[in-house]
Amino acid sequence: MTLTRRRGSDGSLKSVSTALELLDCFESTGELGVTDLARRLGVAKSTTHRLLTTLSGSGLIEQNPETGLYRLGLHLLELGQLAKRRLRLRTAALPLLEELRQRTGHTVHLAVPEGPDVLYVERLVSLSGVQLFEDLPHRLPAHCTSAGKVIAAFNPDFARLRDTAGFPARTSQTIRTSADWQKTLNVVRGQGIAFTRDEASMGITSVAAPVRDHTGRARAAIAIIGATREFAHSAERPARLVVLASSKLGQTLCL
Repeated sequence: MTLTRRRGSDGSLKSVSTALELLDCFESTGELGVTDLARRLGVAKSTTHRLLTTLSGSGLIEQNPETGLYRLGLHLLELGQLAKRRLRLRTAALPLLEELRQRTGHTVHLAVPEGPDVLYVERLVSLSGVQLFEDLPHRLPAHCTSAGKVIAAFNPDFARLRDTAGFPARTSQTIRTSADWQKTLNVVRGQGIAFTRDEASMGITSVAAPVRDHTGRARAAIAIIGATREFAHSAERPARLVVLASSKLGQTLCL
């Protein structure tokens, strides 16, 4: 009897794992059919259909009535918004981010480490009306972002994860080797801030400062991002303001 329960439990866990993998399939593709999903998951079409039926029942997946294909459901958006509201870091950062946006006029980001990447948990777009940055991904490899660099400089575990994962090039200016990665992190540690210019996307420059805990380890970063031409004359003021905002957030979280 015990063996039977254990097998059932393992089967249930495998089903949950497969369901999560199914949701991940939609990360880069808006809509998918049963056959394509089954191929990506490496399971039978009947299994895929059962998973889709279950996920559809909970609102995590929905079927487009016009195409017959499946897509992510609106309940995921609800859960995501709830998670964002409950994220203490984001709640504490919002007033500081808004002040930073008002004072600089630039787009501002709050980023956290996620595997070898940075995940932008908040983005306040520039007040200038230039919507250049709304289409930027909410997840980017650490080595091509100022936020990723500055977190890695003060978080050795995060730095190693990126080093192990490698350095895919997004532009001709992106860091591509472990040696350049280590050299960059040494510079960032000395300056206390990190810059990128045309590294995640051509024509975009950013500056970031770390949000550090009581041990000095970076847990997040605040970044200011703008068109490279806007930073051409001077990045001194944005750099000074982002350091101040990050320091305030770190102090708040340590209370």
